[in-house]
Amino acid sequence: MTVLEDRIAMAESDNPITLDELFERLERMPVPEGYKVEIVEGTVFMSPQRDTHWKIIRRIVRALEDKFGMDVNVLSDVRIDFPGILNGYAPDVAKICDGAEKNAKGLWRHQDLEFVAEVISQGTAANDYGPKKTAYATAEVPVYVIADPYQRRCHLYTQPKEGDYEIETTVPFGSGLDLTNTVVGLTLKTDDFPRD
Repeated sequence: MTVLEDRIAMAESDNPITLDELFERLERMPVPEGYKVEIVEGTVFMSPQRDTHWKIIRRIVRALEDKFGMDVNVLSDVRIDFPGILNGYAPDVAKICDGAEKNAKGLWRHQDLEFVAEVISQGTAANDYGPKKTAYATAEVPVYVIADPYQRRCHLYTQPKEGDYEIETTVPFGSGLDLTNTVVGLTLKTDDFPRD
């Protein structure tokens, strides 16, 4: 089926498309190498991996591995479905709780997330600060961190309640991000986070 045939089929269908159907169609498309694909409120976003972006992700993953060991269940760019209409995200970093198992579709469940971190890209920053933050809070992800190399700061969101986080803490790159009173239980060093 071509992209045009897919569009015609979608337009002629009486049934709304599902998240699984959208991802199936995306898998048939020629997504460029090095691009991450997410669906945020039914809109498809493709963003390229930048070196600054990857270096921050790697430092966060390494901090989690240093704290919990190499067998910690940490994911990057892996699809997880979230509450709301057509929300299939691939968080930059996601820590799954011990003992969690994939659902019947072979996907990790948002209910098993303990920590999510997103590193800002210019083209998708509005998603990370907006609908994704809301979805993470609605899913009751206990700790959400945004690392923003443009602002040169990290934002920590904790205590999710009714679709929002009650506490926000902001620190500049170069300061430690205190996660010691969260399920993560560490201080994230940001001294070496690259800036854009």
